[in-house]
Amino acid sequence: MPESEPPADIGVHAKSRRGKSGNLPLDLTSFVGRRHELADTRKLLSGSRLVTLIGAGGVGKTRLALRIGDVSRRTYDDGVWFVELGELHDGDLLGQAVSGALGLQDHSVRPPMTVLTEQLAEKRILLVLDNCEHLVEAVAGVAQVVLRTCPGVQILATSRASLDIRGEVVVRVPPLSLPELTRSTATLREISRYDAVTLFEQRAGAAVPGFRLTEDNMGTVAEICRRLEGLPLPIELAAARLRAMSVEQIRERLGDRLRLLTLGGRGTPTRQQTLRLCIDWSYDLCSSQEQWLWARLAVFAGGFELDAAEGVLAADPPDGELLDLLTSLIDKSVLIREEVGSVVRYRLLDTIREYGREKLYEAGGYWDLRKRHRDWYEQLVLRAKTEWIGPLQVEWIARLEREQPNLRDAMEFCLSEDGEAETGMRIVTGMYQFWFVRGLFSEGRHWLDRALTSQEGQQPFDRIEALCTSSMLAALQGDVAAGTVSTDQARLLAARVGGADLDALVAFAEGCLAVSDGEVRKGIASLENAINVFRPEGDLNQLVPALVWLALAFEMTGDIQRATESYEELIALTESREEIIWRAMALCDYGFAMWQHGERERGTALLEDGLRLSRKVGSQLSYAWALEQFAWTDVGQRPERSTVLLGAADVLFSATGGRAPALTNTATLHEKSRQHARTSLGERAFEAAMKRGAALSADEAVAYALGEEARAEVPATTGEALSLTRREQQVAELVAEGLSNRAIADRLVISQRTVEGHVEHSLVKLGFTSRTQLAAWVHEQKPGC
Repeated sequence: MPESEPPADIGVHAKSRRGKSGNLPLDLTSFVGRRHELADTRKLLSGSRLVTLIGAGGVGKTRLALRIGDVSRRTYDDGVWFVELGELHDGDLLGQAVSGALGLQDHSVRPPMTVLTEQLAEKRILLVLDNCEHLVEAVAGVAQVVLRTCPGVQILATSRASLDIRGEVVVRVPPLSLPELTRSTATLREISRYDAVTLFEQRAGAAVPGFRLTEDNMGTVAEICRRLEGLPLPIELAAARLRAMSVEQIRERLGDRLRLLTLGGRGTPTRQQTLRLCIDWSYDLCSSQEQWLWARLAVFAGGFELDAAEGVLAADPPDGELLDLLTSLIDKSVLIREEVGSVVRYRLLDTIREYGREKLYEAGGYWDLRKRHRDWYEQLVLRAKTEWIGPLQVEWIARLEREQPNLRDAMEFCLSEDGEAETGMRIVTGMYQFWFVRGLFSEGRHWLDRALTSQEGQQPFDRIEALCTSSMLAALQGDVAAGTVSTDQARLLAARVGGADLDALVAFAEGCLAVSDGEVRKGIASLENAINVFRPEGDLNQLVPALVWLALAFEMTGDIQRATESYEELIALTESREEIIWRAMALCDYGFAMWQHGERERGTALLEDGLRLSRKVGSQLSYAWALEQFAWTDVGQRPERSTVLLGAADVLFSATGGRAPALTNTATLHEKSRQHARTSLGERAFEAAMKRGAALSADEAVAYALGEEARAEVPATTGEALSLTRREQQVAELVAEGLSNRAIADRLVISQRTVEGHVEHSLVKLGFTSRTQLAAWVHEQKPGC
């Protein structure tokens, strides 16, 4: 009879067999990084009885769980017990598997869960359940029973999907910290402090004794780690390849990483012996519909939003079902959900995307989907172009910024595949206003040059528009020679085809080029010819910027009346449509014109209105141009303030790739202002004030220009240590923990662009050139250092 059976014997009582500390396997390799995740998870375990580590395959969940268990042994009187579930495929046997790992011996006919809960009822242990994703329902059931009946038991689970039961706390395990960019100025010490690089170096040393990170190979190693996205499993597999290859050869072959990374050790689980098997494991856990969606989402680059997925997949599956499938892929750690402000985006890791694209190739739908991706993003750009001069402008700027990887991918597809050049030309010309506002002049010219090398299937209007756009970007960079070549070609083509609209496009470009080159009156004539066509046609995308150039040209000739007429027409047009970019520039230009002609109070008010309006977009180019104009107005009466503003403008112009637009009179004003301030302050004070301005963030510089002193704490001039703002200090501390900008953004719930700005401003303030120096400085500030 059951009640006469001998009592079960659990390993926590059998010290001779297992020991009271549990059954954690010994580490055969070093544990790298994860300080923050270790601390956070241990803290969560102090208040929660079920914590699940989730993340993509190969991210290091098991190693982290083992490490947490190892450093937590003293907390659990009856030990830390590890249960490996990766090779268990029948959920009905889960109770026996847990009992076996605990060393439980029971020969009765009682249900295994009854025996298990009886033995654990009075014990204080940490149960580590590893690789739960393929048995989620069974593990969830066991966990609920154990947690309900055994008050001293805590569970740490690892899975690619959460258990989704009451009381569960989920910790997402991120990739290892890694260098975001390979910089020629990075030092060996800086590179080696990133956890991903450290892991590669240590595993490479095990594969090839004597291997070490050097100044010669550090850039290549950093690139390998970046391309493998900081995932420990691929990095370890790549390091193992050093037995037969150099780091350069490994880097060159990462384009086929699923074939390359196949040398896992014999002691590792089968699913972790190659990168492909690791991802196969995740793929096999998905339903056929989830697998179908995974493959098709691989067409996106960098990330996507729900409307893009719905548009590119063409309502197959239906929208409601698509959302459910997206949620399932997130739950299974295939898809990453990210928040950018109030917008939710989704992203596949590059390795997961590559695997998905292989599946899409095998299914035969890759090229059709690429064309649908191209078509959807072409329509996105054309909608943005149509609605640019209007109340949605700020939203369109933000959207195009988020979609840069997909837009570049669509342009690359169009400009490298036969028969796609016409679509590529439309996308490229449609991006002009975005490139302008973000100061991406060189990138814009790159894509335009590529589009213009092909004449296959291009319509004359599209080609002329591209030539004129290229010319205007060249004008903004002061490259008059290249701009002239483009306008000459556009003029010849327009003459051959005929049409007032084409002539107007060319005249606009010629006018911009002439004004940039100092031929202002010639430029005015061309701009007026263009505007006389744009105005009756109501072509605001051309009329509004043409009026900006015309007003500025009149101002340069001293014709303040006609400049005023142009500015006021422009401001009326843009204000009634709630446009931001061109109106902000016009207000600043108009304000400086008024100030120059003696209307100081009105001019200053217009400048301030323009700068405040620029805040809605956050364009560094607009900020820089406005700060420069503020500096010119201040140099006579307040040379120190003027110099601080010049220093801030210099940094912002540099971030956009150069100086202010190469207009003859603006260059003269810039140099005259610098010289006047230098003479007034003296060399030492002038340089100190320039450094103070350079140390300001964009937001701080704007606040300083507007007199919002509380928002713009300008650093001290002397050699005292420059203090960081509270947010900059927070970011610096997370940099010191080894987090990437993306991880910091997630932690602080701010945008990655904001994090990048805080890091850069902290480096400037402290006189550093690297994140490593910043991290060292943070540690030095701690008590006892």
